Amino acid sequence: MAEQRRPDLAAMLGGLMRRLMTAETPVLAEHGLTMWGYVVLSALDDRPVRTQAALAKAIGADKTRIIGTLDSLQDDGLIIREPDPNDRRVRLLEITDAGRAARRSAQARIQEQEERLLGELSAADRKAFLKAARVLSEADWP
Repeated sequence: MAEQRRPDLAAMLGGLMRRLMTAETPVLAEHGLTMWGYVVLSALDDRPVRTQAALAKAIGADKTRIIGTLDSLQDDGLIIREPDPNDRRVRLLEITDAGRAARRSAQARIQEQEERLLGELSAADRKAFLKAARVLSEADWP
């Protein structure tokens, strides 16, 4: 008898991630944000001022590839980007009140949608899933 194997985590979660991002895209557009813009605002809202290089590392993006996103967010008044007084080659980033409001409003709508999806689970499964997702997303691996 052949051993039953579970699908790889990437296979299971990849499809879920694609569906979540597809559902989030129109919500973000309503708030004038792209997915990368939302990621940047979320990182800056969760952790105060940082350099562009530190931000890129925190969100897993190449620092040169996020410049366009940062330009758009700055043009829209959602972030402030200023030279570091100690090293003028370095740019310090800060989320504005408008950026914080846009991020939090978009997040509230996104999480409303997620609540409908999570409603497919029993209360115990939902609690276990959210706990497991949090633990695994913060795990130091590989």
